[in-house]
Amino acid sequence: MNTFRVIDSHTAGEPTRTIVSGVPDELGNIGSDSLPAEHSTRLSVKERLEVMRMKFDHYRRALVNEPRGSDVMVGALLVPPQDPANLAAVIFFNNVGYLGMCGHGTIGVVETLRYLGRMQPGRQTLETCVGPVQVRLHEDHRVTVENVPSYRVIQRMPLSVEGLPALHADIAWGGNWFCLIECPDPMWLERSAAELVELSQRILAVVRETNPEVDHVELFGPPKSPNCDSRSFVLCPGGAYDRSPCGTGTSAKLACLAADQKLQPQTIWRQESYIGSSFDAEFQWLDESRGVIAPSITSRAFVNADLQVLCHEQDPFAWGISPS
Repeated sequence: MNTFRVIDSHTAGEPTRTIVSGVPDELGNIGSDSLPAEHSTRLSVKERLEVMRMKFDHYRRALVNEPRGSDVMVGALLVPPQDPANLAAVIFFNNVGYLGMCGHGTIGVVETLRYLGRMQPGRQTLETCVGPVQVRLHEDHRVTVENVPSYRVIQRMPLSVEGLPALHADIAWGGNWFCLIECPDPMWLERSAAELVELSQRILAVVRETNPEVDHVELFGPPKSPNCDSRSFVLCPGGAYDRSPCGTGTSAKLACLAADQKLQPQTIWRQESYIGSSFDAEFQWLDESRGVIAPSITSRAFVNADLQVLCHEQDPFAWGISPS
């Protein structure tokens, strides 16, 4: 019998399942009773991710796939940081594989660390496989994530998708690769989630013919709330849509807005999700000549479960059901 301790949270409606104990020592799990800052490793978090991918991927499948998880679940494994001055390192994953960075997940991890008594209000550094991110826990439990440098690489790429009007896509990096499209009809985002998933998958198939690194699609339209600047629908790898406004997607959006001079530094952009939740976002220039920004995303997560997960040796689905 294998057992794990996981903490479930949601950030603006999007779930994060953080593993805090029970994985093999080779992965360097920080343990449920030790402070991550007391531990370090010579391995980078990217190297730890490869160890998990090659030798322990069944742990990913067990925790985010059915029958325990779902397509929308994002997992986070806390491991020792390479730099002992940092709080922890984190590996993000979902139903089909691993993520470079996850904005909502980072906020969920910080709330989990606060819940466990491992983080007090203030600033700390988390290591991710795409680089370190600064996180700030506020007194009111909101979290600000100072994300990795973000930038646009392609502006208004024409797209021809059968059955759809002419589209133009921006390709941008915000910790993951995104295809960002302004909806040609403001009523697009009034469609059902199932319709938007299917439409986004068709768009993604065309985009990946020339940009195979892209694995997220982000559709934008007018907000429902008068307090927000834009509303988005985000297709994630694996076919689920993001219930939150998507932290890395919002970072990519800020990079496009900054490059187009539609948003000034340190000006709040409030991004609304498909379900009506929101993130507050802003940026500073890192290299204006090259269009590289430092985005910041602020929101709050809520812990909603503290679980002991059991994997019974006689259970044929103990290690998850892989998506077809």
